[in-house]
Order: sequence, then structure tokens, then C-alpha cells
Amino acid sequence: MGLESSGAGFAKALTLGGLYAFGLPDYYSRIRGGHNFFSIRVAPEPLVSHAEPVHLVLALDLETIRRHTGEVVPGGAVVYDEKDELPEELRQAGAERDVSFFPIPLTKLAEEKGGRAIMRNTVAFGAAAGLIGFDVTYLESVIRENFAPKGQKVVDANLRVVEAGVAASEPFQDAFPFRREAVPDAPPRMILNGNEAFAMGALAGGCRFVSTYPMTPGSPVLHWFAAHADEYGAVIKHTESEIAALNMAIGAGFQGARAMCPTSGGGFSLMVEALGMAGITETPVVVYNAQRPGPATGLPTRTEQADMLFMMHASQGDFPRFLLAPGTVEASFRVGWQAFNLADRYQTPALVMSDHYLAASYRTVEVDALDFDEVEIDRGELLTDKDLDQLDEPYKRYKLTESGVSPRATPGHPNAVWVTTANEHDEFGAVSEDAENRIAQADKRERKMVGMGEVVDGPDGWPAALYGPEEADVTLVCWGSTYGPVREAVERLNTEVAGRANMLHFTALHPFPSEAAAALERAERTVVVEGNVTGQLETLIRARTGLSVDDSMRKYDGRAFSPEYIVAHLDQEV
Repeated sequence: MGLESSGAGFAKALTLGGLYAFGLPDYYSRIRGGHNFFSIRVAPEPLVSHAEPVHLVLALDLETIRRHTGEVVPGGAVVYDEKDELPEELRQAGAERDVSFFPIPLTKLAEEKGGRAIMRNTVAFGAAAGLIGFDVTYLESVIRENFAPKGQKVVDANLRVVEAGVAASEPFQDAFPFRREAVPDAPPRMILNGNEAFAMGALAGGCRFVSTYPMTPGSPVLHWFAAHADEYGAVIKHTESEIAALNMAIGAGFQGARAMCPTSGGGFSLMVEALGMAGITETPVVVYNAQRPGPATGLPTRTEQADMLFMMHASQGDFPRFLLAPGTVEASFRVGWQAFNLADRYQTPALVMSDHYLAASYRTVEVDALDFDEVEIDRGELLTDKDLDQLDEPYKRYKLTESGVSPRATPGHPNAVWVTTANEHDEFGAVSEDAENRIAQADKRERKMVGMGEVVDGPDGWPAALYGPEEADVTLVCWGSTYGPVREAVERLNTEVAGRANMLHFTALHPFPSEAAAALERAERTVVVEGNVTGQLETLIRARTGLSVDDSMRKYDGRAFSPEYIVAHLDQEV
């Protein structure tokens, strides 16, 4: 297996063994490669974030030892291939930190037991299981599942290799003090990442058309749907360009299908003209942007939160849209199906922002964390054939209504024939440059924002969420994927000093929650934590509430916030 798939497989084995895991891949975008690694945090209690301290490094080369030994806690260890001669300076650096080095014949065992040197990562995982006292049968179960399509011979080879890794770790087990034994009586759980959770939510919400031009880190949503397309009757289109992808999705939405484009910021940039067409034709469509650092190609396999204001204002002219940024896999699932309801109810684009951190990180959750029973399908003002049979006046696709939402038909009924154009139009859809009509249609579209705001604030919406004590010395304000690291930082701060911190998290960014101003005014001191250089949430708060925050903590090196980073930098800020 490759590094990412094998890391995810070991995290899955830990989950099957009754533990909670959080897996974070880190890899270069260059074809020639670079230093790639996969970090796994494991605990007997639920996890919401990765963490910086390292207890065990499985090093497949000396570069890994050079880069990561300094992160290992006292008492921790580095497993390395005994064929590699460990330089004395590395050994000395480890000794100064009370870090042990365990030489294990990774390559030799892979070749002897599996026939291929590439299997040395499986040897390393076997050694890891032995060192932490984890029952290897759970890892063997994952191996059987993952390699079954390649035949029993491949399965057996990997099983021999992992068992050899466990045996090779035995001389070092007494020297490694950290244990994570399996919990056999734990209830079944699942492990998944944000992309998978969003895709599952979208499918549950009725999405049956997905078109895109692939772009990391949004492409796995396309891959997930492609893998399940035949089973659920979904249409998948790998298009020739990004603008073609959104045009196709708009066409599918025009016909009544629930349609989506998964992409990243660069791909969304090329969809903007089509987004405006969805706005003026009032066609429901969902766009999922798993953000990565820009501009241009930027850092394709890293994370950032820099597309918020761009997505909020993308395309020329004014038209309503939803902009939602889930912060967890659970929220990704929920937003996944709700976005289609919102797009249908208000006949407008629903834009969803994730980022590489949330999209690609694997996290163990309870089986009922994704609430399929909660899923509802709401098509809004979509007219049925019976409704159209009873129509007693010419059909007005863009009829002026108090809510701004017009009765919507799909093509095919003789009583619902209209013109669709990207030009401004009258109630029938005919092109019109009349000044009064322009005002009437623009006002009609804008009136949707009233109902859209009520949805955001409602019981099934996304009001600003407070975590921690109601009163605290400092309120950490954040949005999207920073939820997990900030939440854990709050827990750590309050363990040190009760009432020191709480968190105010935003999922809905447009429309902006109406109670945000009151929540911010109640805060003793506010610090915005976000992954961009310009402070986009700060700008949005000031624009929507007239309030300025007290301080900010911004990170834009392509890496995610960690709880340790937040706590350390908060001590510097406050």
C-alpha cells in the first residue's frame, strides 16, 4: 500500500479495535515526490483534532529521522530500517531527548516474507502494533479487506509480513513505555474524512448528478460518487474544463436533478461566469470547494481558509447565495444534504467550503454520528404535473412574489413553456432592458435573503455555536475546519484555569447569523483564529455587525492549526 492508504488502514484497524483515531496525511504535490508522512493520533476517548507531540516514529528513510526526532517526547522511540546506518549525530540528538532508536530489518523481512521490498511499511505497522500492545488481529482484518481484490496470494503475503513486524518488535517492547491496547467490548465505530462525509450527505440528500474537472483536494468527492454511481443511479461527468462542469450541473439542475460540482479554489475561479448564470436563471446548484492555498496553483496539497470573501462575492452583479463552512465530519454530512434543500427552496446556488485539513483528515466517530434519520428532501416551490394541469394563467417562471421565490417547473409540460436566458428578463423569462422591470427582478431576487437568513437562524440552521463556559476571559472566534483544534485548545486552557476560554464557531457565513453581534458583545475579549493572511472572518464580522475584534491569530503556512499552536500563541497574544 502507499503511504496515505496504509496510514488510513492502520487508523481503521485502531478504530476496529475500539480506539479513537485521528489521521492526517502530509504529502508533496510534485511528481518527483518529497518528504511524505501520515500522522495518527490514538486515544481511548473521542478526538477532534491532531496534536503535535509524537511518541513513535516509523521511519522508512533517514530523512524522516532527521525531520521528526525533535518532535518525539521523552521516552518515545524511532523505528528504522536496520540496513540504514544511523549517523552518530542523530543518535546523539535522540539520546539528549531520551528518545530510543529501534533497528528492525524492515526491507529484509518484507522481501523474505512478502517477496517485495515495498511491503516494508506493512512490516513497520506490525512493529508498531507490537510496541503499543495493540492486538494485531484488527490490522490483519483490514489487510484482508483491502487486499482481497488482489487475490488470496497477496493477502497471505501481507499477513506474513505484518506478523514478522510484530515478532521483530519483541526485543524492544519493554523499552517502550506507551501502550494503546485494544478495547474488545467497545461498540462498533467508523472512521472517515470530511470529503467522504460530505459525499455521503449529498447522496442521502438526493444528489444524482456530479460533474467536475478534478482538482485536489476536492477530487475524492468525485471519486466517491464514481465508486457508488451504479449502485445509486448517479450520473458522473469528468468534464473537459471547470466552466463546462458547472454549466453541466446547472443544466442538470434546470431539468430537476440535484446536481453538484466538487472542486478547489482554482477550479471554482474558472466556474465563476457560470455561477452568475445560475444566479440570474435562479437555478439550484451546489458547489463544494475544498480549499487549498493560492493564488494560482499555490500549495495544492496543503490547507488554508482564504477563499471565503471570494466565494461570497464571486461573479459580477448581485444575487443571493448560501455560503456554508462545516467544521467536522458530522457537520460535513449534515451540510451535504441540507445544501440541496437550500438550493431548491431558494432557487439559488448553495456554496460549501471545506479545506484540505477537514477534507483529507480521518477521524473515528460513532456509528450514529451521521444521522440518516434526520435527512429530509425539500424541493421548495417545485410544481408537479398536477399543479401545472390546474394552472389557470400563463406560467411565469420569474413571477414577482413576496418571498422572492417563484413557482418553478421543469421542462416538458405544455403549460410550462418559458424562455431561459443569462440576460435580465421579465416574469416570463423574455429578455428585457426596461428599467422598472430590472428593479423589480433584482428586488425579487434580493428578497430571498430574508427567508435565507431565517433558515440560518432557525432551529435546523447554523447559528453561531458557543463551546465552553458562557463567561470566559477570552473567546476564540473561528469558522470551518478550525473547530477541532480550537475546541481542544479551549478544553486545555480551562483545565489549567477554569473559565479562561470559550469558542464561538461559525458554519453559516452568508447569510451571516443575526445573533452574532450579541454573542460577540458578550465576550470579554475576542481573538479570531483563522487560516489566512488577511483576516477574512474579521472583515466579515466588521462588515456585518460593525464590531471589531480585539486580536487575531492567523496561520498561512499551508499547515493546519494544532491545539498546542493555539495555546502557545494565545499566551503571546493575551
